[in-house]
Amino acid sequence: MSRFRSVAVALIAAAGVTFASAAHADSGTIRFSVYKAAFFIGGSGGEGTLTFHGRHYPISIGGISGGLAFGASKTYFKGTVRHIRRARDVAGVYGAAGGGGALGRGAQVIVMTNDKGAELQLTGRQVGLQVNADLSGMSIGLK
Repeated sequence: MSRFRSVAVALIAAAGVTFASAAHADSGTIRFSVYKAAFFIGGSGGEGTLTFHGRHYPISIGGISGGLAFGASKTYFKGTVRHIRRARDVAGVYGAAGGGGALGRGAQVIVMTNDKGAELQLTGRQVGLQVNADLSGMSIGLK
C-alpha cells in the first residue's frame, strides 16, 4: 500500500510541475515575409519581427523544400506564437507536411511547432505563382 501511495504522490507531483510550466508559458505576435523559389527543390528566405512582452525582436527565416514544387512567390505571414517563455524560444526548426497552391494572390493558413514546443499559428497572403505538394521546413532565428 505504501508503494502505491508513493507512486501516486510522484505522479501528482509530476503533473503539477507540468501544469505549472504550461501556466507560465506566454504568447506573442509575429510578422514576416518569405520569398520562395522552387523547381522540385526549393529554397526560401525572409525576415520579420517577433513582438513579445512589448518588445520587438528582429527575426530571420530560411528553409528548403522538396517534392513536386515549382514557381516563385512572396508570402506575407502574420499570427501568434504560443507556448513560449522567452523570445529565444521561437528560434528553431519548424516542419509541416502539406499541399496547396496559389496563382496570383492567394491565402494560406498554417500551424507549425518547433522542438521547444513553440507553436506558430499563421495566416498568409501570397503573391506570385507557386504550386506545391511537398514536405517543407522552415527555420527561424533571432538576429
